[in-house]
Amino acid sequence: MKKQILALAVGFMSVVTFAQKKELRAAEKALSKSDYKTAMASLESVKGMLADMEEKYKLQYYFLNAQVLSGKNDLQGAAEAFNQLFDYEKQTGKKRYSKEAEPMLMSVIQKVSQRAINLYNNDKDFKNAAKDFCLTYKLSPKDTSFLYNAAVSASLAKEYDTSLEYYKELQKLGYTGITTEYYATNKETGVVENLGTKDQRDFMIKSGQYMKPEDKSTESKQGDIIKNIGYIYISQGKTQEAISAITEARKTNPKDLNLILNEAQLYIKLEKMDKFAQLMKEAIELDPNNPTLFFNLGVVNQNENKTEEAIGYYKKAIELKPDYGDAYMNLAVAILSGEKAIVDEMNKNLSNFKKYEELEEKQKALYRRALPYLEKADEIKRSEDTVKSLLNIYDILLMEEKADKLRPIYKKMRGQ
Repeated sequence: MKKQILALAVGFMSVVTFAQKKELRAAEKALSKSDYKTAMASLESVKGMLADMEEKYKLQYYFLNAQVLSGKNDLQGAAEAFNQLFDYEKQTGKKRYSKEAEPMLMSVIQKVSQRAINLYNNDKDFKNAAKDFCLTYKLSPKDTSFLYNAAVSASLAKEYDTSLEYYKELQKLGYTGITTEYYATNKETGVVENLGTKDQRDFMIKSGQYMKPEDKSTESKQGDIIKNIGYIYISQGKTQEAISAITEARKTNPKDLNLILNEAQLYIKLEKMDKFAQLMKEAIELDPNNPTLFFNLGVVNQNENKTEEAIGYYKKAIELKPDYGDAYMNLAVAILSGEKAIVDEMNKNLSNFKKYEELEEKQKALYRRALPYLEKADEIKRSEDTVKSLLNIYDILLMEEKADKLRPIYKKMRGQ
């Protein structure tokens, strides 16, 4: 009787194995015709038998399942299936499908990353872009830049908790985002261009079209990560957490200029301009030849109606960068901010002709003082604002020749 029971059991196992082989073969045949629906149906019929399936058939199942999911554009499912295959091959010590499967997985990763880029750049669907960037990172953990992209995308989608999770993971990883960029000068145009990869740059140099190869390292993103963590906390109403995050970072690198500037930007968000100004002065001590720092101090002082201090900072910015158009423009605006008080006095003395004329001359003197800076701003970077402001001053100062030259330009800019 025992022999009979054993024979029945063996017979049952043979039937089951035959059924598995049959369905796997059917799935393989359907897959070759890109009939993913039929292939998936065949695989689903044996899915419940996985626990007792022989190694070789189990490996085949994982391999076929990954391909079917990839064909159906279920990229996340496909990636998980490929990784199941690789894990099981490691477990069994039999690398039967790895050689074929690895390039297939790479293709899936490329599809996911490209889809993420399209969602971000073209569709502005930041929520789903964040998911695909994160998936790309999970599939290829060495590509930590995708986790950074996921954090940025989630923040833009206002998925702040998710973004915060990604940023904190980047901090744990010690992510810097520093990369090397490969530049060379175009011989024909004289323009320095980023040529992508070292191999591409070297090829273009050999071709004779480019010269003067130069490698440049990008700036670290660690400061931006801290800043963005701070911004997220602020958006969540967690002011103290925001300050603590950046204060903690600065303990490690108290002289890191980027961290100082990011902390300063944080205080702009918190509308604590006194702290911003203090940090900007600290930054200037570290980088005394940085015109942007002086320009920013000029803006802070101008907003606090400290006009002469603002003018001084703008002049210093111009001294360091003679073609600093925005500094020239702001300097002119700072000088002209004194006009309001003069006009208010003029309105009070409409019947006092002598006093009115004195104030009018004072107003013109203010215009003459601002004019050279405004003309320089227009020369460096012409805009509707610079032209309009110049026309106004030329008319008041009766500089008819200059006004007549500029008026048609202004009309053209306004589409008249």
